[in-house]
Amino acid sequence: MEPMEVKRDKDKISTSAKVGGVIGLVIFAALLLMPTPAGMSIAAQRSMAIFFFALVLWVARPIPIYQTSILAILLLPMIGAVAKEKIAFGTLGYPVIWLMVAAFVLTSAISQTNVGSRLALTLVTKMGKTPRGSLTAFMIANFVIAFFVPSTTARAALFIPIVVVILEVYKQSPGKSMFGKLMTLQGVQNNAFATSMIMTATSSQVIAMGFINDMAGGDLGYMNWLMGSMPQAVFTAIVMFFLGYHLFDAEKGLKSNDESIKILKKQLADLGPVSVREKRAAAIFLFTLFLWATEDYQAAWVGFEISTVQTAVLSMFLCLSPGIGVITWKQADIKWDLMIFSAGAYAVGGAFNKSGGAGYLVKYFVDAVGLESMNHSLVAIILISTTVFSHLIFTSKTVRTTILIPIIITLGKSLGMDAVQLALACSFGIAYTITLPPHSKVNTLYFSTEYFTVADELKFGLLACAIGSIAISLVYFFWLPIIL
Repeated sequence: MEPMEVKRDKDKISTSAKVGGVIGLVIFAALLLMPTPAGMSIAAQRSMAIFFFALVLWVARPIPIYQTSILAILLLPMIGAVAKEKIAFGTLGYPVIWLMVAAFVLTSAISQTNVGSRLALTLVTKMGKTPRGSLTAFMIANFVIAFFVPSTTARAALFIPIVVVILEVYKQSPGKSMFGKLMTLQGVQNNAFATSMIMTATSSQVIAMGFINDMAGGDLGYMNWLMGSMPQAVFTAIVMFFLGYHLFDAEKGLKSNDESIKILKKQLADLGPVSVREKRAAAIFLFTLFLWATEDYQAAWVGFEISTVQTAVLSMFLCLSPGIGVITWKQADIKWDLMIFSAGAYAVGGAFNKSGGAGYLVKYFVDAVGLESMNHSLVAIILISTTVFSHLIFTSKTVRTTILIPIIITLGKSLGMDAVQLALACSFGIAYTITLPPHSKVNTLYFSTEYFTVADELKFGLLACAIGSIAISLVYFFWLPIIL
């Protein structure tokens, strides 16, 4: 999963971040001290002040976003936005936080063995014997590896060396090769599409699922997300594969080349026999997938059900167990800053929602814009497209989730729409950070190969976002009502 903070050079705070901090303080003071609007409770007004204060600071980042969350958690009981201290401080013990911790441990277990590398090299050497076959192999490998290596950045770091080997063997020059341009751009996009398919592939999707279950009354888990999102992810990837193949005329002048396969086969051979540690990591992960896949049937089979969170925690326990597991606690790369940020996001979002503040604002917005009279299908399309394209404004997936998903849930409820289905569909679009290099570490890593320009990624990315918006809308209208 992606780290929450990008380290600033020499820890300097930009002018825009400083301005954002001042704006956040002004908004906080203005909302807190203004006369309480008619129909709004004092607790709702105070939670609204903290919500927008935190929102501005999360976006502007005058301080790290986990520090903003700490400050927000402190303010909630301090100024009376929540009645009891444990309401704010208790969010760190939410099941979704445990799910995120377990996902980090499981990711560490997979990444610190050769399971992901071995599987990726095996797929590419079996299928990538022609230029078109190489593109196909990388598309399929991105989706398969996403199950074993949930981290978006780790997957990019795994695939880029393989991509470079193939392009060098084909004698493709950075900045000139259309084949290289397409392969690296599709590397960016397939990473995002595969991520959108798997709930635990990025922390923002785990946070979104928490909002859906807590605020919208859902009871969704890993398999609900997988089955719901898979059609849009696969459809968009296939459409962009063929569009890119013809737009870039990528295979022109290229012939089959066995040399790259020989090099990659040597890398595979250098990994040696499958180790006991690899076998353990793979067995634990497959066991986890089995429990997630059979969650709905376990009660009938064995008399009780192991939830998505319980399965993840059980897998974490196995990964860390002496003699069974593959890593120690010190080797587990757990992003504690993300845990604190998430706890703050839940605390602030929950207080704003339960106090009635969110409902008050959404009602005001609905009345002002006239959404009540707007066709619900059009509303859904607008909201889905907004989540997909919102990364052009807010690059952080976690911040976008925290901003958009609670609002979408509240809006869906106020309009009489199915808030669970609406928020779930919108959540699928959060992973579409594919239009500019700074939007994610994955983009930056592929951009560093110099095979495509900023303009190349922007144009191809906007096209993919448009296709993705259509695919997610189709899933919302025709697929989610069947499976949920």
